[in-house]
Order: sequence, then C-alpha cells, then structure tokens
Amino acid sequence: MTPTPQLPRRLMLVPCLWLAAGIVHAQDRWPGIGPAAPASAAASPPATAPAGSDDPQRLDDLQREINAQTQRLEELRRSLAEQERAVANLQHALDEERLAAERGAGVAPSTVLPTLAQQAPAQQTPQAQAAPQQAQRQQQQQQRQQPVGQAPESATRPPEVAQIFDQPGVLTPAGQFILEPSLQYGYSANDRVALVGYTVIPAILIGLIDVRQVKTTSGVATLTGRMGIGGRFELEAKVPYVYLNGDTVSREIFTGSAQDRVFNARGDGIGDVEMTARYQLNRGGPDKAFYIGWLRYKSRTGKDLFEVVTDCVQRCLQNTTGTGLPLELPTGTGFEAIQPGVTWLYPSDPVVFFGTFSYLYNFERNDVTRTVLDGQTESLGDVQLGDIWGFNLGMGLALNEKASISLGYDTSLVGKTQQNGQNAPGAVRITLGTLLLGGTYRFSDRWSLNVALGVGVTRDTPDMTLTARVPISF
Repeated sequence: MTPTPQLPRRLMLVPCLWLAAGIVHAQDRWPGIGPAAPASAAASPPATAPAGSDDPQRLDDLQREINAQTQRLEELRRSLAEQERAVANLQHALDEERLAAERGAGVAPSTVLPTLAQQAPAQQTPQAQAAPQQAQRQQQQQQRQQPVGQAPESATRPPEVAQIFDQPGVLTPAGQFILEPSLQYGYSANDRVALVGYTVIPAILIGLIDVRQVKTTSGVATLTGRMGIGGRFELEAKVPYVYLNGDTVSREIFTGSAQDRVFNARGDGIGDVEMTARYQLNRGGPDKAFYIGWLRYKSRTGKDLFEVVTDCVQRCLQNTTGTGLPLELPTGTGFEAIQPGVTWLYPSDPVVFFGTFSYLYNFERNDVTRTVLDGQTESLGDVQLGDIWGFNLGMGLALNEKASISLGYDTSLVGKTQQNGQNAPGAVRITLGTLLLGGTYRFSDRWSLNVALGVGVTRDTPDMTLTARVPISF
C-alpha cells in the first residue's frame, strides 16, 4: 500500500484562516450571529450601557415630528376647504354676472366651463396627480392678489337689455359713468266734435256743431347722466329740451264761413329736470328675479301752462270771446312730483322678462293764477293734478353678440284734476296705453345705439313716438 502523501502544514492553515475571516464578517453584519454565551453571562447585567441607550430620545423626536406633520396636514385640509368655498362663491358670482350681462342683453350666451366637481372622474396619471398641487399654488397666488369671495371685475361694460321704457332695468356698474344723449319725436292727432242743441228727429240737429282737429308734433332732446356706486346703487340726472308745435283745425257751423280755421301755437325751452336714485334689492340669478327699487323726483323748471298767455278776454271757464287755447305751448307740467317704483327682471333662457310698477304723486299748488290777453290774470285757487298709476311689461331677446330686441306694453291711469278741493270742471280720468318695440346694437364696448317705437292704443295717447338713445360709457 502506498501511503497518502502529507500536505505541508503551511498549506493546511490557509482554509482555516479563510473560514475564520468569514465568521468575523458575518458577525459584523448580523450582530445576533455568534457563539452562545454561557448562562451565567446571560443572567448577569452588562457592565456598560448598550449602544441603543439613545433610542427613547429618538422615538420622542420622531413622535414630535409626526405630530407636527399631522397638524400641518390639518391646516392644509382647512385651507383647502376654505379655498373650495371661495371657488364655489366665485363660480356662483360668475354665473350670475354672465346671466345678467348676456341673456336677453345683446350677447350670445358663452360656453361656461364645468367646475371640477361637475367633471367626470378620469384615470389618474402622474401629470394629473401633480395638477391639483399646481392648481393650489396658482389659486393661492390669485388669492393674494384678490380678496377671497370677491367676484372678478369685468373688463368691459356689460350690455343692457334693449331699453323701451323710460326707466332702464340694468344698473350702471360700480365706478362707471354713462352719458346718454337721446332724441324723441312724437305725433298725435285728436278729433273733437261738440254738439250744442237739440234734435227734432235723429237725423236733424238744431244748434251749434263745433268740429275740431288738434295735431301736435313734439321733439324732446334729453341729456342723461348715470353713475354707478357700490355695484348696487345708481344715481341719474336728466335735463330735457322741449320743442312743441300744435295746430288746431276747426270749422264752426252758423258762422257764415265754410272754410277751416287754423289756430297755431308753438313753444320751446328747457323742460322739467329729473333726478332718480335706484338700488338693487336682491341678488338674483338663473330662474330667480332681480328687483330694483327706485325713487324719481321731477321739478317744474319748464314753462308751465299758467305762465303762457291764454287766448281769452273774459273768464276761460265761461269763455265767450277767444278760443280758450294757449298762444304758446308749455314745456313743463307746472307741478313738482315724486314717483316711487319697483322694476323686476326675470331671466328665463333665452329671454329676459321685465316690468315696472310705479305711482306718481303731484304736489298741490296754492293760489294759482294764469295770464290771459291784455295782461290780465285769472285766479284759479288751489290746483292739484291727478295722480298716476303706472304699469308696464316686456321681454328682451338676444339675436346675436351685438343685437337684441325688446317688446313691451306700457299703461298709465291718470286721475282727475282737483281745484279747490273738488273735481275741476271737465276733469275726467284718462287711460294711456302704448305698445312698444325696441332694439339695441352694440358698436363697441363703450357705446351702442338704442331705438324704440311706441304706438298709442287709446285715443288720449300720442299716436306715435320714436326714441333714439346713444349710451356712452366712461
């Protein structure tokens, strides 16, 4: 048998050293690996503090950091809730402004972007997940520039409903001034037949037949200024210049003439200056009415009926000489008046319904006298014109971005004139009714043209009125 050769002792030490190095390396990485300690050594406490003696202090620091982060998250949640409420308020205000400015007001309704709550949920992407954070930063920047809950100011003047009545419906924006020159042309013709006598049979009249036709042409140039204050308040001043021309055509039987007699009178000058204050009572919206209360004061700066000369020699109430007509037509009513009223607008896509209810009170004048021919005066005593109840109703419709039309009806109930506490001789109640059609065209953000046509539907109402207005915004 051949004996196994013996390796040199130095070569046998190499594997042993490699194994010992691996064990030491494993103990460095995993401290729990190592030879078991004797029971006596395990039971006895260590002589020195272990390396983890600072763990409680570190846990306290971590807990404090967690509490701080939790508090920060709560603050962010509260801030996010406040911002969501602010966004909702801004969206509501924006919807109202768009509705009041566009529907039925000469502007086509624009596309309203849906809110985040109205958008359909989509699959989240990394970009979509980062979008809320970016939007939040942008919103915070906007809030620093603008107070929370305040609607953004419009860069242009919102267009108005095509105006057909004397009282406009849409208030002037806050801080803006509107100068509105206007021109109104009117024409009326009334026929009057007076029969004084008695009939023998229905076909024969014995007495006096007085046939008269009164044709009146009027032109009123008005300069109106409106100023918006605080968004819900408006002041208006109106100064008119009046021109009137009246022709009275009469033919009296039994006077020895078969020709018509024409009596002409005219007058021009400043009319009655007016002041009006308006206030929006509520904040309407879609399918919710807007209410605007207003108070109008009318002066008597124009030349009235008692100041012009009347064609009378003796008392006009018992006239025997003269026509009893004024030689010069008055430009004012001669009475101060105050008129409260309420205007309402109800948006209902695609039209806007609007109307007004008002009451005009004429103040009484004492010791009134009028001038007749030859410089004589006639005492009339205390005179008070009849009060006027007014009501109108209309609707506006937008045709495109610049044009709109309005239809409406206006009526007024005029009471009897009082003289010395009693009804004046010949005083009657009068009903005035006018059918109106109007349109507005916007040429720019600063000015537009409004035209309204009125047609009388009662005998006491002017047959035709044509009004053109040019509101200019500053």
